[in-house]
Amino acid sequence: SPTEKPTPQAPSKSTLKSATRTRLLFALFTSFCFLTSLVFLILVEVGNISSKRPIVGSIWFFKLSLANIVPQTVPNAVLINSIARTLGLHDFYQVGLWNYCEGYGEKIENCSKPKTLYWFDPVEIILSELLSGATIALPRDILTALGLVRDASHWMFALFLTAAPLSFLCIFLTPLSIYSRLVSLPIAFLSFLSALTTTAACIIATVLFIIFRNIINSQGADINIKASVGTKMFAFMWVAAAGAIVGWLVQMGMCCCCASRRDVKKGKKVGRRSAYHDGEVPIHDQLQQMQRGGRKRGWLGRKKE
Repeated sequence: SPTEKPTPQAPSKSTLKSATRTRLLFALFTSFCFLTSLVFLILVEVGNISSKRPIVGSIWFFKLSLANIVPQTVPNAVLINSIARTLGLHDFYQVGLWNYCEGYGEKIENCSKPKTLYWFDPVEIILSELLSGATIALPRDILTALGLVRDASHWMFALFLTAAPLSFLCIFLTPLSIYSRLVSLPIAFLSFLSALTTTAACIIATVLFIIFRNIINSQGADINIKASVGTKMFAFMWVAAAGAIVGWLVQMGMCCCCASRRDVKKGKKVGRRSAYHDGEVPIHDQLQQMQRGGRKRGWLGRKKE
């Protein structure tokens, strides 16, 4: 009767886990990267939505200051600025993802109701708060920029809200790549989408508000309007982007590097050799020994298949 083909001896569960520990550590690190990204995305998305929480109120994209709309060089400037308050103007207006807040001095007095696809229109806001019949002249360049602000704000809003659930999914899916490199491929694609949406949202927000700030500071000098961007908000959103990018790059590397549990079981890779104890031999080595032992010898002692 024909001889039965020998079957390689599978490693124990503890050996299998130990042999693939490197891949597990990378998978957990990837999950942590997306957790970091999600936390900072949440901070970006809840920023500036409430006047009752100082921490939330301190997170904003853009701030428009009208406190000294009449320069101090003008006679009776303090009195005229107080009259501007009487007309309905606040000292500042600051912008978040969902709404804007307004206040006097450094204190937020009121925040608008959060709105989907919100975009900041300073002309509409200022005119709506002035007394009936009052108006304010703004440079043409500022009015022209508002169309760009509207379109860019809609894209930014959609991308930030898409990035958060993608990062949430990646937190729980990336550890599954420990089992197989084939599983890593679709997870890597999902992590790419997370990194893409987060980074694109950050780029749009950065370009949008920096350009808007520069236009207002250059063109608004005539009426002494000042604009600034929120350092805290910008830091939060770029930390979120960095976490998503690093997570995606590590996940891409796991598609071809580090032995998975399926690789070790199938004998494609060994994993950590220090994991094998008590005479255990990796399946990869057992298969190689079987292949060498199964070769026939030809003339002059040479081996042939």
